[in-house]
Amino acid sequence: MIKIYMIVNLVAGKALISENLGNIINEFTKIGGEVTVHPTQSGEDASESAYYACENNFDILVCAGGDGTLCRCMQGIMKSENRLPIGYIPAGSTNDFAQSLDIPTNIMDAVKWIIDGKPKYCDVGRFNDSYFTYISAFGAFTNITYETPQRIKNAIGHMAYILNGLLQIKAIRSKRMRIEYENTVIEDDFLFGMVTNSASVAGMLSINDFKLDDGVFEVVLIKKPANLVQLNEIIRSLLNISEEIDRDYIKFFRTDRITFTCLDDEPATWTRDGEFGGNDMKCVISDCQKAVSFMICECDETKFMREEVVSETDTDK
Repeated sequence: MIKIYMIVNLVAGKALISENLGNIINEFTKIGGEVTVHPTQSGEDASESAYYACENNFDILVCAGGDGTLCRCMQGIMKSENRLPIGYIPAGSTNDFAQSLDIPTNIMDAVKWIIDGKPKYCDVGRFNDSYFTYISAFGAFTNITYETPQRIKNAIGHMAYILNGLLQIKAIRSKRMRIEYENTVIEDDFLFGMVTNSASVAGMLSINDFKLDDGVFEVVLIKKPANLVQLNEIIRSLLNISEEIDRDYIKFFRTDRITFTCLDDEPATWTRDGEFGGNDMKCVISDCQKAVSFMICECDETKFMREEVVSETDTDK
């Protein structure tokens, strides 16, 4: 018998999970699954429940919700030395990380993906003492994902983020930052910065030629444009990032560890996986290579390293 612990955010996205919950349990039961369902009561509750599942002899942890729900579960998973394989049923408004894994957007198709899939290791980001699944960011528009009302997200999806962002253009302010990685130190005024491990961000920005388990993150830094011409060039570059960019106003590179120090009087506001990530004067972001595994079915193998490498989780045991 397969012991399945299922953490469910019943109000994620358009609340489709609640409508399909009975069918989901039925499909897992058909394969001999014993399903324990835990509806989330809060963000902290999701983290505690994920830790509980890892520590209490379950075989798989299923997360049903959006990227934010998955991020909260990741906090608990990473605290455990027994990190369960994760089955992800995406039900949020953008589901960026699910797109990177090619997980179907249809709920019942995602369930079949878990049933037929095999564990595949993925990197996890460490942000000071917390974790993120696919992105940490500061600066312009980073508050849009968690400040846009859920009812608006449900009604118009990705367009809600775009419209909310347009309303903030006149209020954009840059942040003075010192950024250190490898043997490089940069000090400048930045409009936006992100560290990511995903094919897309907020359903709009696209990053090509990346791997989910290569031990490095993709970093994008943007200075405030001096004019509309630069702004248009920035937008065009971000729509399809396929090679390393080093210009006066945008920089793209890869690294496994990076430190951000805010040189302004007020701390930078961060977002992690589309949720509020705190206000920090300094943060250290590092890549935990192959820290967790996701149930993957017929995935694009180019998104993963070809060779099999023992995960950090295994070497710690």
